[in-house]
Amino acid sequence: MDLQTIAIHSGYEKDSQRTMAVPIYMSTAYEFRDVEHAANLFSLKELGNIYTRLNNPTTDVFEKRFAELEGGEAALATASGMSSIFYAIANSAEAGDNIICARQLYGGSLTLSGHTLKRFGIESRFFNVKKPQEIEALIDDKTKIIFFESLTNPSIDVADIEAITAIAHKHGILTIVDNTVATPVLCRPFEFGADISVHSTSKYTTGQGLAIGGILVERKGLVNKLKSNPRYPQFNEPDSSYHGLVYCDVPLPPFTLRARLSLLRDIGAVSSPFNSWLFIQGLETLSLRMKEHSVNALKLAEFLESHPKVNKVNYPGLKSNSNYEYAQKYFDDGASSGLLSFEVNSLEEATKIVDATQLYSLVVNIGDSKSIITHPASTTHQQLNEVELDACGVPAGLIRISCGLESIKDLIADIKQALEV
Repeated sequence: MDLQTIAIHSGYEKDSQRTMAVPIYMSTAYEFRDVEHAANLFSLKELGNIYTRLNNPTTDVFEKRFAELEGGEAALATASGMSSIFYAIANSAEAGDNIICARQLYGGSLTLSGHTLKRFGIESRFFNVKKPQEIEALIDDKTKIIFFESLTNPSIDVADIEAITAIAHKHGILTIVDNTVATPVLCRPFEFGADISVHSTSKYTTGQGLAIGGILVERKGLVNKLKSNPRYPQFNEPDSSYHGLVYCDVPLPPFTLRARLSLLRDIGAVSSPFNSWLFIQGLETLSLRMKEHSVNALKLAEFLESHPKVNKVNYPGLKSNSNYEYAQKYFDDGASSGLLSFEVNSLEEATKIVDATQLYSLVVNIGDSKSIITHPASTTHQQLNEVELDACGVPAGLIRISCGLESIKDLIADIKQALEV
């Protein structure tokens, strides 16, 4: 089926009430038929609902639908995008291991990888996403993942997914791709060799800034990479916390299974059924919205590129952009999402422009139907020093825009007056 059809129908088998809309199953727990039924569910002899911290019928539809959109085998919904990233990393690495991350990451991902994970004994090593050849020198026998974004936020670079995943496959290492900004509508990293994708569903998936959530998706056939791989004993040795279960020996997708039975069970950053329902509604219009976001963003980028006060525009849909070739390769029809950034001379000038806008909302979210403007150096990346800001593509004069669904004439008029104040 085409993506738009999948987004509306996949994963939902109508219940006894035959409701057209997916029901919201607002229940903490589920009654077992008898003791044997309960025991069978816990031992995975039968599959079914146990407790909403582990699974829920509404969330199950969302997970199945999103996995099919991404071209994956299974998915795990979480309470936020950051929890999906943490689960993906914690499912792969432990104290004494290291992970390799692109420098060009969302600010929260940088603090997680560069600071918080240190307290768990996991080292982060960094490469320039524009130079995948740097990765190989960072790999050793304790390297467990390579983590990058398909479309970086806020530097707006397109990763060479095939080049990165080729290096990872050569060494038997998992790749985790944050595909939040592109969404499965524009980019499906599994088609280019990626192993795991993660998303903040708080962004384009909901589309109106209504709910916090995340999801991680496992590609089809990942068990073949994990099975007997010495880098990942946790998938090949008995799990003493789950009656000796060996995840690669169970006929279920092993990465999401372990994340559910170990991490979601113990840490509990679970999606609420109501939020899962909101995300399902968002998926139904995602492909339509992403096209409009991309059209608006390209027209705004073209205007900004022509303005004398703008030094540089970062948007891969522009033919003049260094990422244009990769956008044509990795994104459907070269559409480059609704996120763009541009640079002016200084922090002071950037602050003046942001404060002068009237239609754009000064917010640190992205992917809303309403246009959003942000100054990353003073907000999402404030914790970084000047050298670190330059390394991850966030100079002091950078302004990020999440282009919404308003009239592009009004969006251009507002940014024009702000530039000329």
